[in-house]
Amino acid sequence: MSQQVDARGLSCPQPVLLTKKAIEKGEFPIEVLVETVTSRENVRRMAENWGCQVQIVEMEDEFIITLTK
Repeated sequence: MSQQVDARGLSCPQPVLLTKKAIEKGEFPIEVLVETVTSRENVRRMAENWGCQVQIVEMEDEFIITLTK
């Protein structure tokens, strides 16, 4: 079962901090929902630094970032 982090409407660093907490739980996959390119890139960069594989899908005006180990 996947975790979901809904970070829509939050400004950085909140999406990154929420995603980091989810990664620390160790329950993968993790879906992160964000609205801005800045949040998308910050979450992607942090997740890759933590050794996660990152897949990003753009859906209308938001991004779904899926993290796996």
